[in-house]
Amino acid sequence: MEVQQSSSAVLMIRPHRFYPNPETAADNAFQRAVEAGEWPAVSAAAQREFEAAVETLRAAGVTVHVVDDTATPEKPDAVFPNNWFSTHHDGRVALYPMYSAARRRERRPDVLDELRQHYRITEVIDYSSCEEQGHCLEGTGSLVLDHVNQLAYASLSQRTHVEVLERFCSDFGYEPVKFRSVSADGQPIYHTNVMMCVGSGFALLGTDCIPDEAERVGVQNLLEATGHEVIELSQEQIAEFAGNAIELHNQSGKLLVLSARAAASLSQTQRGTLAGFARLVPLTLPTIELAGGSARCMIATIHLPAL
Repeated sequence: MEVQQSSSAVLMIRPHRFYPNPETAADNAFQRAVEAGEWPAVSAAAQREFEAAVETLRAAGVTVHVVDDTATPEKPDAVFPNNWFSTHHDGRVALYPMYSAARRRERRPDVLDELRQHYRITEVIDYSSCEEQGHCLEGTGSLVLDHVNQLAYASLSQRTHVEVLERFCSDFGYEPVKFRSVSADGQPIYHTNVMMCVGSGFALLGTDCIPDEAERVGVQNLLEATGHEVIELSQEQIAEFAGNAIELHNQSGKLLVLSARAAASLSQTQRGTLAGFARLVPLTLPTIELAGGSARCMIATIHLPAL
């Protein structure tokens, strides 16, 4: 079984009622408050951005499975499915414990049933009971996975608990790479995937976000030792969601999916370096980014064996 870092198929959830979730605002420095009276207009704009993103990905040669969010119960963050499940090359699926009670409602067996129509799922490993102890691990938001080298990069926070991290790594055969990261205001970064991205031959890394020198050097050295060219991102670029990117592939090569805002923050030198590894595919997501997530958060990558 060949393990690839990128996938050519993704699952996305079409939002029903989108708005920045007040339950997640306290520890998400990337989120912006929106008055409740504005939620209908914001939701409609997010739906338009979602449809355009799906169209862009499909035009780029990516297989996109779209599942509609259900109207009830209300799930304002449903457009970010990568936090509640991940798929793996051996046919296994992991379900994750979520920090926000509203987000726990996003876990839907029918979404996995949709995947079963096209892919082989051999086992579902469910960590959601860890919520009872207040221990969370929010999927590939908390985990930036190097599938080829079986490394799980994880910035520890109240959404990334070390005990659940180690359980996942033991079950799925990954080595945890633990560190702490902070945003420009010194607040802990809520998800690892907003400050780093691991591709096949490159890595985007917010080096300035890791205050401990030993941890920072350790992460950089490990990325380089596993064959990745490290492209350093500034705190300002992290704030523009430049770290919240994902490598995918089509029949002819690698793609780097990120938001238009993130792409605009990259320097010409960074763009030139990335061009050697992947074609940039920017998505226009200004409304969806109000909720504190961007392109990578919207995409649940599918690594399962096809039927």
